[in-house]
Amino acid sequence: MVTRRAWVRLDNASNIFLAARSDADPKVFRLAAEMDHDVDRERLQLALDATYDRYRLYHAVLRSGVFWYYLQDSDLRPRVTAEEQPTCAGIYQADRRRLLFRVMHHRRRIILEVFHVLSDGTGALWFLSDLVAAYTRLGDLAQTVPLQSPDGDGPIEPDLGRAAAGTRSGVDGTPLTHQLAGDSFAHYFRGRRDRTSSPGKAAFTSAAAPAALAVADHIPSTPHRGIDASRGLSRPPRRSSTKVHRVRGTRTPDNRTRAVELSMASTEVLALARAESVSPTMFLTALFFESIRRSSDGLGPSYTLAASVPVNLRQFFPSTSARNFFATVRVEHTYGKGADDLGSVCRQLDSQFRPKATPEALEKKLRRFIRFERMPALRIVPRPLKDVILKLVNWRSNRGLSVAVSNLGLARLPEPAESRVARMLFQVSAVRPQLCAMSHAGLLTISFTSPFIETGHIREFARLLTGSGVAVTLAAARVTETELAEGGP
Repeated sequence: MVTRRAWVRLDNASNIFLAARSDADPKVFRLAAEMDHDVDRERLQLALDATYDRYRLYHAVLRSGVFWYYLQDSDLRPRVTAEEQPTCAGIYQADRRRLLFRVMHHRRRIILEVFHVLSDGTGALWFLSDLVAAYTRLGDLAQTVPLQSPDGDGPIEPDLGRAAAGTRSGVDGTPLTHQLAGDSFAHYFRGRRDRTSSPGKAAFTSAAAPAALAVADHIPSTPHRGIDASRGLSRPPRRSSTKVHRVRGTRTPDNRTRAVELSMASTEVLALARAESVSPTMFLTALFFESIRRSSDGLGPSYTLAASVPVNLRQFFPSTSARNFFATVRVEHTYGKGADDLGSVCRQLDSQFRPKATPEALEKKLRRFIRFERMPALRIVPRPLKDVILKLVNWRSNRGLSVAVSNLGLARLPEPAESRVARMLFQVSAVRPQLCAMSHAGLLTISFTSPFIETGHIREFARLLTGSGVAVTLAAARVTETELAEGGP
């Protein structure tokens, strides 16, 4: 008897990730939590088993049909491994049926890496939060119920339901289960939507608590109507009158991601942003631009820097789906055509970002995106040709970008995990230099990732912060042959 497995088509963002992935940028991102002790692998495996059962979405494998890709339920089980691969190494392999995420540990770190087709940063943070909470509760249970039997014959199975209890729940108090279905793009932006069918705000707030993006800090209360915030597939972004600077460098030897982490007090950086009356995300973007300019000897003939900034749509369109649900906003600054000091650039970027990140502007943009995706002529195009079309569209869009900036904001974990986790970090594989920020327990961790070995812009970024009185610590992964030969972590 053949078992029919549940399946669901990919959302529109996932289709782009599949078409745009490469050896240098496998479209994988990483979230990690640093515990107050070295991670116990066996306990983490038990916590993963408990968490995995509540996330049916994470059971999915990626399959391909004649006209589209789709996610299909599977009976595979994940295994915790030691961190032995480079940061954000590839996960998806077209000829293998495998899960689209991995869980690893390294010293005090619990690490989750996800293929972006499966989930976005917010959805993955939900998974990691529940995983760390279950792991911590299992530790508490072990104080009263040993995880090993007294005679040493093997482990005693703890109450995994109890370990997972107290994690994210709905408005009625029952634990949320993240199903395979649930395409929020289709729910909100395909055709005429029924606004009364959306989940209640209370349920949304409970589900979204761990990942309130900092970009929401400066969304104006009065929407800016009539502003062209469009950038869908059917209409590529308008080019600036000046050429956009594209950062270039020496590729890492084996296409591994160059990752560098900066850690600092989050209150100090927040104070700098508030002094300029801008959101933390726009302050970090302006600081990134200035770092690129200083490390590029004046940018040469290209004076415009442009950044792509993702916006969590859940803050405007309630959704408890862990699948991708975000949009990107493009901001830019042209040097030499006005005030170029850091404060002026901050405010100019913020004035661009605000009107583009309203619910009205985002909905207009995404409806155009969906209409293009569902054009009758495009729907009957075979999948391999769709991939080529999307790859070309993505290539054209990338030519108008210098860097990318992603801020997951302040992460909050359920107790007792909240008090036992220090830093949390967020990193992505990157086709261009990228900045990812995340804060927890008073610590802001800024991760720079890049396909290049050069780190001049990171050095300038750190100098700008320390020059403003912010104490910064730095850690970097080794990527070159010389660095790898030195050994160590």
